[in-house]
Amino acid sequence: MTPILISLIGALVSVLAFPPFGLGFMIVLGVALLFSAIRKVDRPRHGFWVGFVYGVIFWGGLMWWLAKLDWTALFLAPLQALFIGLFGWWMTRFNHLSGSQWMGLAMGGWALMELLRYRVPIGGQEWGAAGYALSGYDLVRMLAPTWGTSGITLLVVGLAAMVALAAVGKLRGWGPLLVIIPIVIATVAGVIDSAGSDMTGSVSVAIVQGSTPCPFEDCPPNQRLRTFEQHLALTATIPSGSANLVVWSESSTGSTNADPVNNPEIREQIASEAKRIGAWILVGGDRIVSDTHWINANVLFNPDGEIVGEYRKQHPVPFGEYVPFRTFFTRLVPELSRVPRDMIRGEGPVVFEVNGDEGPYTLGSVISWEGGFSRYARQHAVLGAELMVVATNNESYGSNAPTADQFVGMTRMRAADLGVPLVHAAVTGKSVLLDAKGRMVTGTSDLGAREVVYGELYPASPSIYARTGDLLLVSYLLVAVVVLWRNRNTLVVSSVRSDEEE
Repeated sequence: MTPILISLIGALVSVLAFPPFGLGFMIVLGVALLFSAIRKVDRPRHGFWVGFVYGVIFWGGLMWWLAKLDWTALFLAPLQALFIGLFGWWMTRFNHLSGSQWMGLAMGGWALMELLRYRVPIGGQEWGAAGYALSGYDLVRMLAPTWGTSGITLLVVGLAAMVALAAVGKLRGWGPLLVIIPIVIATVAGVIDSAGSDMTGSVSVAIVQGSTPCPFEDCPPNQRLRTFEQHLALTATIPSGSANLVVWSESSTGSTNADPVNNPEIREQIASEAKRIGAWILVGGDRIVSDTHWINANVLFNPDGEIVGEYRKQHPVPFGEYVPFRTFFTRLVPELSRVPRDMIRGEGPVVFEVNGDEGPYTLGSVISWEGGFSRYARQHAVLGAELMVVATNNESYGSNAPTADQFVGMTRMRAADLGVPLVHAAVTGKSVLLDAKGRMVTGTSDLGAREVVYGELYPASPSIYARTGDLLLVSYLLVAVVVLWRNRNTLVVSSVRSDEEE
């Protein structure tokens, strides 16, 4: 079987690990097949194509639903595939090393790739990280408070390298310790940290999933106003005193006629419900500030009906909430005129001191695309957030896309990463409440349904990972540097030979 075919099969197997299939541990086999293909080639350019093919098939199969926006989304798969291609090009140069050394370089190289991929180009992307495929496993999420999803991703890579090397009889020496030792450390650290964590009492939460007038379709005029009215009407069904925190999703208010900050009538209607229920209400919406710019924010009302502050989204979706290099791209792709304004980025995290059912706690929130990046939620945890909200809008991708399930999987890992409970509120679903271990406190709501999701959450102190970040990625970068230094003489000769063959 050719390396390209092995790589292609590996990509398909990796797609099966994510929703809608959800065969989580298949991700180890998928990456192992990629590594097996890389080890079968002896020229860096062939290693590049092995990785590139894997990347195109994997991200194309995982995120095909982006094509529902417009054809520019089709560039995402080959763009992400470049990272895997360069990884394959690099790793092919080390196929002559021992299995343990090759494994160390594979984990270190993947760590570097993830650190870059999460940030570039135009803000980066975490969607598709291997750790997210395992969000449904309680035992795996136990490692997240120490190492985060990024660390779990790296452990998956280590296991995959072990499988690939064992298949050809090259697994010897200290290689397995690269995976076993971090798992042991994470388990011990997690037990110690959880024993010292303090709960601040329960919070009764209600997610208002008001949906839109035409779920998963565009139905102007006054779509945003009608969406607001549906959320308001559903909130009116919440009995007085039955919830301490009420959450509306992204896009539940806003535009020109439903913005609670600039429209006193809209503000008063939400304030009246806050006072009636006796609850804090967090509402998401956009605010047009000019013909060229707008703001995406979560606005918080206290139980007295007063706006006490807002969090503004920091990470806009490229070509969805802003157009990078607008003059160039709008001339190249006229369809991008559907994005007439660019989102103004928020200046940083914002947390709120909120009174819960049994005492005060600190509330943080992120918006939509940001929920798929650990760094934004971590910013709030560093400021002491003991309960997080991810307010999102998934309706652009249709009712048949696995987007909602994939995103819920990511926020399950986010709750486990930070060690704090999380409210996942989506305008058309799926919405869910998650505890501090990423377990579902409630079932997920139905797509397109209008319903209120009730549950109790227990705010908690942020985890080790929330305080230390992607420490495991940095550690394996150092492991790779040590391996490279120890083999510097043989690697120079091997690199010259590879370049001459090219």
